[in-house]
Amino acid sequence: MITSFAARWLSVLCVFAMATGACANDDSSSVPGVVAQPGYSVSLVLDQLDRPTQMAFASNGDLVVAELAGPEDSGQGRVLLIPADELGTGNTDRRMVLQDRLSKPTGVAVVGQTLWIMQERSLSYTSLNPGAPLTTVASGMPFNGRSQGTLTVSDDGALIYNTSGSKRGSEVVPGSGQIFSMSDADPVGSDIGPSDAEVVGSGLKHGYAHTFDSTGQLWATEMTDGSFDELPASDELVKVSAGDNFDWPACVENNRPVTQFNGTPERCALAPPSHALFGPQATPTSVKVAPWDPQVLVVALWVTDQVVVIPIGAQNGAEPWEPEEIVSGVGRPQDLLADGDRLLLTDHQNGRILAITRS
Repeated sequence: MITSFAARWLSVLCVFAMATGACANDDSSSVPGVVAQPGYSVSLVLDQLDRPTQMAFASNGDLVVAELAGPEDSGQGRVLLIPADELGTGNTDRRMVLQDRLSKPTGVAVVGQTLWIMQERSLSYTSLNPGAPLTTVASGMPFNGRSQGTLTVSDDGALIYNTSGSKRGSEVVPGSGQIFSMSDADPVGSDIGPSDAEVVGSGLKHGYAHTFDSTGQLWATEMTDGSFDELPASDELVKVSAGDNFDWPACVENNRPVTQFNGTPERCALAPPSHALFGPQATPTSVKVAPWDPQVLVVALWVTDQVVVIPIGAQNGAEPWEPEEIVSGVGRPQDLLADGDRLLLTDHQNGRILAITRS
């Protein structure tokens, strides 16, 4: 296994070598610039997207994709529907714009007949019909000044979402840094409206992405951001159980106390530990269970241009896992989505969707 720091330097060295002709793509990747480690393959599924963020399947197999469709703060975000029979064909003629003029749509989810969209400071739902009206469930949501995160659907149809962490001085802004669960999340397909959301976990700087494993355990990535006691803090992967408080900013990366925010060893011992560490500013934007192994989690690291794997089981001793790289050279890998025995991956920078397969 390699650390994020080491992997980043390996990636830099490979880019330099490619420029001089000394390094070539691995044979298991058919995508120029992308390198797959032995045992994995990468292929192109579709392109001609504009800064894609999250994606989701509709019940009929059509793919829903959110994209910024311009600079991050342009307010030109949109949600596309791509017919299932166009995936992998290179055809773009039948793509439909479901919603446009959105502000930083970082999350989409489909629950039954309902399309959910997470924007910069709001959570809304609509149908899968183009131009259908949006119903806003939450607006003016507290956030970190940049964005919220992704959306996840549980096996029983609950919607999982988060608010990014914000503080005033040393005090956390109320309602920020939390993960929520909302049941009755298919109002378009029933007469029941969304329920009030319940807080599942709190004390997170940015629990951007989440997933459930085969046992129903909820996992989340955490982007810690910044320096604490003048030291950078690592981004991480954590288990989340009802009532958990990760106690940011007093506690960061595997229960490290931050004295400038009144953290102590005793206080931070009460917070759940890190399951894996990715290094400072790695920016884990997605986590999914590997379709080829239910005991493995796959994480997309946006800043380091990597996709890595982490075992679900605990490591011997109490130390967090270090990630193992399986794919590198992706232009800002943002979201992962299981599609049979492969994982789809949004390449944010290059406007395309790739497929990762265990070969």
